[in-house]
Amino acid sequence: MSKRRRGVPGGGGMPGGGMGGMMAQLQKMQQDMAEAQEALEKETVEVSVGGGALTIVITGHQRVQSININPDVIDFEDEEWATDLQDLLVSAVNQAIEQSQTMAAERMEKITGGLNGMLPGGLGGLMG
Repeated sequence: MSKRRRGVPGGGGMPGGGMGGMMAQLQKMQQDMAEAQEALEKETVEVSVGGGALTIVITGHQRVQSININPDVIDFEDEEWATDLQDLLVSAVNQAIEQSQTMAAERMEKITGGLNGMLPGGLGGLMG
């Protein structure tokens, strides 16, 4: 006679169809993440600083696509115009990177947000 342990048949008594169900969910999540990464390569964020003096477009992969300088907004009579433009550039690039990273993190959170509930025995805290 064989002994059967309660909760073990079908994969260890885990919710969602046992280990097979969890593996299927993880594979789906992996596919969704790959698709999101591909989409982030094309999605962009636009940041404008200095009253429109400088505009940067950056992708979800933090690749700068364009930098536009509006000469009508820059005061070239000011001796510090070059320094001001450099400061605006640094500020715009940093803001663009931050916004791009936030966009990417939000996309990934939508996909991985349910992972904590799938992990057994309190391991969900490892993901947060």
